[in-house]
Amino acid sequence: MTEKALRLGTRRSKLAMAQSGQVADAVSQVTGRPVELVEITTYGDVSREALAQIGGTGVFVAALRDALLRGEVDFAVHSLKDLPTAQHEGLVVAAVPEREDPRDVVVARDARKLTDLPRGARIGTGAPRRMAQLNAYARTHGLEIETVPIRGNVDTRIGYVRSGELDAVVLAAAGLNRVGRIDEVTDFLSVDTVLPAPGQGALAIECRAGSTAQDAELIAALAELDDPFTRVAVTAERSLLAALEAGCSAPVGALADLLADGQIVKEMRLRGVVGTTDGSTLVQLSTTGPVPETHEAALALGRELATEMLAQGAAGLMGERAQ
Repeated sequence: MTEKALRLGTRRSKLAMAQSGQVADAVSQVTGRPVELVEITTYGDVSREALAQIGGTGVFVAALRDALLRGEVDFAVHSLKDLPTAQHEGLVVAAVPEREDPRDVVVARDARKLTDLPRGARIGTGAPRRMAQLNAYARTHGLEIETVPIRGNVDTRIGYVRSGELDAVVLAAAGLNRVGRIDEVTDFLSVDTVLPAPGQGALAIECRAGSTAQDAELIAALAELDDPFTRVAVTAERSLLAALEAGCSAPVGALADLLADGQIVKEMRLRGVVGTTDGSTLVQLSTTGPVPETHEAALALGRELATEMLAQGAAGLMGERAQ
């Protein structure tokens, strides 16, 4: 008799289905059980309002978490940058698999790079974080651009460029990789130009933190997919975001990267940025230290950098504070 299939809750978008499919295969390998995808529509998927207006990217997560808590699915896969920073009671992030490329990328007409775009180029993005940094970069490099707020899936966003409505759009490299469209990228943005969203490129596998033997067994199995370096990096990034008291839609960029000497990882550098969406003011700082060996040490690193950023005036740059 074959074991009962595990039910994986996922959003219905092509990207969510692609990344959930990859996780399903990995979970099947470590558990020896079949995994079936359960498609769940979230409020963020059906609403056409700007993300900041409807509560930031947490709107993509609530319906999946509800399904988990009701026992309709056994575990769920989220893009980590969509996950609110507060720990959800009754749930646990059992695994953060190895991170994909965290960078942002440009898909532009005529295969142009950011610096080759025509004067007054219209660049689409849904993220205040990208707008702030792109506009700041343009100011300091003598580029004339206009950032245009957009929503929609990968097809919709790239469609704006193909139809000529926009000159370029900025997307996450990881998402295009996962849906097999990385060859459409015309420019990979250095993290020195645009710092990614905290957790960008990483996935979170979440399940019930229950007391039953089945829950404990599933947590242990999923933990085999955890990448400790990715987890410590995203923990520091998300701690920075939480300490700035910013929601997922705030103009905050953060990246923790591991600095290696040959094969030996020596240190971790955490960089953070927050700015006004017009790019006129940015607070950008970094800190480097030993790789945190505990969850608490990673949290502390993020909090310390956030404290320095707040001292430099970061709080006044985030618009309305997330409630």
